[in-house]
Amino acid sequence: MQDIITTDPGTLIPARRAELARLFGAGRAGEIPDGHGRGTVLLGTGGLTARLAAGLCYAVAWRGKVVNARRGRLKNILTPLEIKAIEAAVYKQDSWYDGDPCIVLDYSKTSLVARMVRDEIREVAPGVFLGLVFWGHRHILDFALDFTGER
Repeated sequence: MQDIITTDPGTLIPARRAELARLFGAGRAGEIPDGHGRGTVLLGTGGLTARLAAGLCYAVAWRGKVVNARRGRLKNILTPLEIKAIEAAVYKQDSWYDGDPCIVLDYSKTSLVARMVRDEIREVAPGVFLGLVFWGHRHILDFALDFTGER
């Protein structure tokens, strides 16, 4: 396996799960991002399947997150209509993945739909965050958020 050079979420789409895990482990909690983060779903399978899933998910379902760092809250951006829904609390805490600091996106007290979901993010390049999705305590999916301002 070669090291991933991260400049934007698109560079992460071909990565396999183990590569994403290493990159998350090397990331830093840093400051809670603020504003619009363009989302990319990362299957961790590499190849055509991962590219199709990332493109289809963005086109039809999930487009990212809008974070209000001052309030410690976010909403997901859903569908091409860019509906802002499914709120989460945002704060720093130790990761369930490796025990090191991360930024937690906690839906347990803010959403009936996603109350079993906890996301953890770390900055892996300036303005680019790699995220892990947990259902309960089980890591089920990865994603990236790009806060560099390009939409």
